[in-house]
Amino acid sequence: MEAADFGSPPSGDIPIIFNDHTVYATPDILKDRRVLAALVKNGEMYVPLRAMFEQMGATVSVSPDNQTVTAVKPGASVSVTLGRPEVIINGESRPLDVPPILYKGRVLVPVRVISEALGAYVQWLPTRQIVVVRYIPFAVVTAPPTLAPTAMPTLAPTAPPTLAPTAPPAIVPAAIAPPIPTAEPTVASYTAFVQAAYSTPGNYNEFVAGGYCDTYILNAAFAPQTSPFALKADFRQDSYDTSRNAVDAVGNNYTQFATIDGGTAYTPAFLARQTSFDARVEYRIAAPRIYVGAGYLHTANNYGYPKLNAFGAGIEKLPDLRNGFSLYGSLFYYPNASGNYTVTSVGSVNAGTVYQQQYQIVKYDIGAALDVAHSPVYLFGGYAGDHYAATKNAPIGQIHTGPYLGLGVKL
Repeated sequence: MEAADFGSPPSGDIPIIFNDHTVYATPDILKDRRVLAALVKNGEMYVPLRAMFEQMGATVSVSPDNQTVTAVKPGASVSVTLGRPEVIINGESRPLDVPPILYKGRVLVPVRVISEALGAYVQWLPTRQIVVVRYIPFAVVTAPPTLAPTAMPTLAPTAPPTLAPTAPPAIVPAAIAPPIPTAEPTVASYTAFVQAAYSTPGNYNEFVAGGYCDTYILNAAFAPQTSPFALKADFRQDSYDTSRNAVDAVGNNYTQFATIDGGTAYTPAFLARQTSFDARVEYRIAAPRIYVGAGYLHTANNYGYPKLNAFGAGIEKLPDLRNGFSLYGSLFYYPNASGNYTVTSVGSVNAGTVYQQQYQIVKYDIGAALDVAHSPVYLFGGYAGDHYAATKNAPIGQIHTGPYLGLGVKL
C-alpha cells in the first residue's frame, strides 16, 4: 500500500502517532532526550526502521558490517542497506526514491517502506504537525478441516444433511481512517540560526544631526529545543558621512562638533564608522522561546573616541521558524557603558587630561520571520534601534533607529 500524499510537511524532527500512542526511537530513556520517530529532509519523510517494525511485531537484526538491517515477522521480511536506493521485500527488490540514511545513530528509511512492506496506513496531518500510522494485521484465514468420508448404509440410504453456510472470517482492512489525536506533541523547529540584514536607520550624534547611515547586521543564535539555555550574538556596523556644517575662507567643508571636554572643534568632513558587538546568555522562562538573559556590549569607532564596554540584562523572544510567519523581539538595558579618553587636541587647555565617558544604552528589536517548508533559508525584517543617554563626559546622546530586511539560515 502506498503512503498518503504528504503535501508539504516541515523539515526537521516530526512526532509520529502509531495506533494512538507516540513512538520514539529510544523509549527506554527520559522523554526530553528521545529521538522523534520521523524526519523530513529535502522533501522526503523518513522513519526509524527498528522502532517502527518492532512496534509491528517484527524482529530486527543488523549485519556484521552494520550496513544492512533486516526486519522479519511471520509472512513478511524487509531488508535495506545504507546508501542503497532499494528495499528487499519478501526477496523481491523494489527501488526507492532515496536510500536509507543514518541519523543520530539510527537507520532511517523512507516512510513508504512501512506501508509497502506490511500494509500500514500512513498519513500526514498538517493541522497538527504530526504523522499518523495505523497498522492492524490481516486476520489469518485457515482452511476448514478435511473430514474422512464415511460409508453409506446399504439398506436405508438417507440424504446427506444440509449444512448451514458459515460466513467467512472477517478480514479487517489495514487502511482505515486514523483517529484524530487529542494531544499535539512539540515539534522542534531549529537548533541554531545565522542571519544577515541591511538597514538605513536615522542617525543622531555629535558628528551628524538627523542623517541616515548604512548599517550592516550579522547575528546568530544557538537555542536547542531540548535545553532551557540559549546563546545570542549580534554585530552591527554603522557608516555615515559627517555633517558639512562649516566652511573655511576658501570654501572647504568642515564638520563642527561638540567635544568631550565641553568645547567645540572642527574636522574635515569624513566617513565615520561605528561598530557594536552584543553577546547574550539567556534562560527560557516561557514557551514559545521566551528568554531572560545577561548581555555584554562592546562598541568601537574610527574617529578616536573611547571604546565602550558594558554589562546589562533584558528579555528576548526568539523566532519559532516553523512554516509561515513567526514574531520575535528583544529589549536589553546597559546601565553603565564606559570608556576612557585622553584629550590630544593641540592648544586645548585640557590637553593630556583623561576623561571617563559613560552612557546608559537601551537596545531594542521587533520583527517577523517568514519560513517556507522544505527550505532552511528564510526572510526576516523588522525595526531596531539603540539609544545612548549621555551620563558622564559625553558631548550629547546618540540614536540609531530604523527598519531592516535580511535573510537567515536555520540549522
